[in-house]
Amino acid sequence: MHATLAELAALVDGRLVGDGDLVIHGAAPLCTAMPGQITLKDGCDDRNYKLSESRASAVLASRESPPPEGMPAVLVDDVHAAFATIIKHFNPPRRCNRTGVSPLAVISPSARLDEDVDVHPYATIGDGAFVGAGSTIHSGVHIMAGCKIGRDVTIFPNVVLYEDTIVGARCILHAGVVLGAYGFGYTQVEGRHVLSSQLGNVVLGAEVEVGAGTTIDRGTYGPTLIGEGTKIDDMVMIGHNCRIGRHNMLCSQVGIAGSTSTGDYVVMAGQVGVRDHVHIGAGAVLGAMAGIINDVPDGKRMIGIPATPERDQKLKQAAFTKLPEMRRQLKILQRAVDQLLEQRLEREDDENNLSRAA
Repeated sequence: MHATLAELAALVDGRLVGDGDLVIHGAAPLCTAMPGQITLKDGCDDRNYKLSESRASAVLASRESPPPEGMPAVLVDDVHAAFATIIKHFNPPRRCNRTGVSPLAVISPSARLDEDVDVHPYATIGDGAFVGAGSTIHSGVHIMAGCKIGRDVTIFPNVVLYEDTIVGARCILHAGVVLGAYGFGYTQVEGRHVLSSQLGNVVLGAEVEVGAGTTIDRGTYGPTLIGEGTKIDDMVMIGHNCRIGRHNMLCSQVGIAGSTSTGDYVVMAGQVGVRDHVHIGAGAVLGAMAGIINDVPDGKRMIGIPATPERDQKLKQAAFTKLPEMRRQLKILQRAVDQLLEQRLEREDDENNLSRAA
């Protein structure tokens, strides 16, 4: 598939700069683009990579910046949205035809499937479960008894939903997700760890996305709740009884201990760790690897271990980098103090000797 640069400019409603007859065969990021491809300015993960170093034949750039010199360009309002459109032009998404229910799927007679549901081979759906219209259940998925799946949900291979899990409309569950496993709660009885009650479930609001390998534990007595629109990255762990607000963003390897709650629009960067029974206020931003041991007020930005407000932590880090020089200065001061004390003792000895001589 190919297109002229003028055709691509029309496709993204952009302004053409340079040869409109230039034939383009594909699109790629700045650092991997080859001749015959279009790239996007400042679109490489290596931020030191410059446009002048790219082998691309044309570039997509913002209308607000000066047109790139020496390379044909298309100027647009939203560079990344336009580039995605061009990528889809050259690499259209694979069409997934509706397949219906595979004869190799195992579905309980008491389960109910709404219209236009796809169930791929070797998926299992337990007693009393319900799957909403337009949903897709991929191979290897296990939906246990009593689960409720909303409409237009996509569940990728090898997801496990324990009993009574509820998944809202238009959710996406990526491969290997486990919802509703037992919480990590034990009591000691006669020197043995005894599993506490596991009578709750997991409830996902509408349009929640859960990344591959993520686990969300069931509540002890009630639900573990994930609010509408929240997006959860790969390899995240959410403990029992947590109540996650709406439109949160939880990045990879976040760990949230049981009975923690968050407000709406909270952001947790990679590897944030949150202790149990704390509340993270609405709009709070927790920096990468932050260790949260206390409640966080609304809108607060926290970093560090243990986490403190961003400004305080930066001051601490700035002071920490000066410790070697401060240690050197302390040694110099200590030597000076020792010398002054020695001189003082010598003077006192001299004075005492003079006093005895008199």
